[in-house]
Amino acid sequence: MTHFMIAGGGVAGLTAALALHRAGFTEVTVVEAARELRAVGAGLNIMPNAVRELAELELLDALSARGLATRELRYYHRGGALIAGEPRGLAAGYRWPQLSIGRCALQSVLADAVRERLGPEALVPGVRVAAVEQQPHGRPRVRIQHRDGVHRGSGSLEPDVLIGADGIRSAVRAGLNPGEGEPPWNGQLIWRGVSRMPAERAGTFMFIAGDDRQKAVVYPMAEPDPADGTVPVNWALALPAELAAETAPRDGSGTAAESPGAYRGDWDRRVSVERVAHHYRGWEFGGVSVADTVLAAEAAYEYPMVDREPLARWSHGRTTLIGDAAHAMYPAGSNGATQSVVDARALAQALSVHRDPTDALAAYEAHRRPAMTELQRANRRHGPEIVIALAHERAPGGFTDIDEVIPPAERAEIAARYAAKGAFDPATVNLGSPYEPGRPPTLT
Repeated sequence: MTHFMIAGGGVAGLTAALALHRAGFTEVTVVEAARELRAVGAGLNIMPNAVRELAELELLDALSARGLATRELRYYHRGGALIAGEPRGLAAGYRWPQLSIGRCALQSVLADAVRERLGPEALVPGVRVAAVEQQPHGRPRVRIQHRDGVHRGSGSLEPDVLIGADGIRSAVRAGLNPGEGEPPWNGQLIWRGVSRMPAERAGTFMFIAGDDRQKAVVYPMAEPDPADGTVPVNWALALPAELAAETAPRDGSGTAAESPGAYRGDWDRRVSVERVAHHYRGWEFGGVSVADTVLAAEAAYEYPMVDREPLARWSHGRTTLIGDAAHAMYPAGSNGATQSVVDARALAQALSVHRDPTDALAAYEAHRRPAMTELQRANRRHGPEIVIALAHERAPGGFTDIDEVIPPAERAEIAARYAAKGAFDPATVNLGSPYEPGRPPTLT
């Protein structure tokens, strides 16, 4: 019986465990460095192509109860003018919704399902993969470290298949690609948080606003609470580090500017909401104030905007990568968690089709890596959010008619081209899941 070890208990790793179970595999162990789930990263948008796969795993009802079916996305010029508005999910003709949900809520649903279906021992918290060594016969030797601090300090395991789902700073990826180093930083900072807001001040839509240097992404993640009428609102704000330092508040709490390269600061540093809101005074879109939304949060968390260089290969023998470990990309187009879910389903399907795990991992990679490489590169060019940069470039002072700035045909072509790269256009998604266990994928 094949034993699968998954490094990382995030969205990619937990979905992979459930997908493997759906494909008939029962010997699955997920090791996660954190001792407990934390709401790191605030909220997520899961696109319909991934929601479709989660529905196949019988998770849609549980996730819908914890999130919100996003109905509309708007793009705004930083001066406040509307660039474009488009329906999303079911409103756009998909058979499945687009879900806005807290990362912790999503992981909690996934983790509960893993424990229920694979047993409580299948998810092991407080254990991290420290190193990976490829052996001549193809099976990996995995060195693990426990975080309970006493006598179980470390050990080595040899699973039949190792799946690296341990994020952008993956130890599994480092073992396969020694010397790669830290993810490259583009010089921008991201601030994230969740605010509890009265529904009338939160809006009923998701919006992306700004230009090619400064950006705000804001969206509600639930229907109004019947008790107090509030909703949780996710926000993610991007700003160049040098601008953050130059325009810092007088209390001196600004971030020191660094040159792009390897980020040397903290990865989820807690900062005051006052300092973050300072940079977004006057930013109001569709009745939603970015600064007021930020100030309603308990805290903000600072991250570098980083990605990874595309790899020439993900799989080595019986070891492969999924999610951010395989193809970390800039946050554009809601594709981080979305593509992690699709990876997990594609991998499980390949393993159900090919008897030899090495052949299965090669088939999975051949199917997924080229498309994800293109998506990584597209996100470096701002993905579909390029429209806010184009609008500012062509009309820095604002506009009265967006059609004179970016013609409708150009806007439509930008959106369609990006959707095609990720295979999440309505026509493709509505064909149904191409990852039914036991048969080759129906998409190429």
